[in-house]
Amino acid sequence: MQKPDRNFDDIAAKFGRNIYDTTKGKIRQQVLLRDLGQLAVLQQPCHILDVGAGQGQIALHLAAQGHSVLLTDISSEMLATAKQAADTLNLTTVDFQQISLSELVQQQQQKAQYKLILCHAMLEWLAEPEQAIAQLKQLLAPGGILSLMFYNIDAKRLSNIIYGNFAYVAADMQVKKKVRLSPQNPLQPNAVLSWCQAAGLTLIAKTGVRCFHDYLRNLEQQQTEFEQLLALELAYNRIEPYASLGRYQHLLLQG
Repeated sequence: MQKPDRNFDDIAAKFGRNIYDTTKGKIRQQVLLRDLGQLAVLQQPCHILDVGAGQGQIALHLAAQGHSVLLTDISSEMLATAKQAADTLNLTTVDFQQISLSELVQQQQQKAQYKLILCHAMLEWLAEPEQAIAQLKQLLAPGGILSLMFYNIDAKRLSNIIYGNFAYVAADMQVKKKVRLSPQNPLQPNAVLSWCQAAGLTLIAKTGVRCFHDYLRNLEQQQTEFEQLLALELAYNRIEPYASLGRYQHLLLQG
């Protein structure tokens, strides 16, 4: 029996504390905002779709710049947190919908497509990630941009080797007791890129997200030297080999 896609209703608050509010979450947000801020499509107001939006930090930032944004997620708790943040910021160009990606595709087949679609840290939680990319392409306007960020299995393997978790790596990083906030289906970057190409998407930019942060052996430096660390991440995360070492990969793809 196929496993369902992950729903975060039961740990939405914990997810916010342990992911979004940490140094790793702050680096992720800064990298994404830098990458998206360079897109020509955002030079004028446009319609944006955020799939698996979670608590919607990036989407709400774009809404504050005057773009209209639809945030979708299967978690009502995540969307409630995002809506509360939107209300606090008095954002009026934001809509919310609790819906899966497949349902969204069926619902919007005859409707206008989006010039920019965000899909960040969702693919690795899905039962059928390859199918999801094809579905995202269906929602994208001709010439539109897909911002796709996913958990990199190569980086997960490397970090565990560096920290001496040899038995875990030898077991193909499979354990009986799962960490609830850790994605259980990290993806191979070359496979994801091949899925994108098969769906008719062209790669225009690649960035590593947390190329250095997750490999620090002195964990205090993540806090005490954060600004220096962030500057290095932004300086090197589009340059190889560092880009491919990022815990997450951020791809900008054109339809």
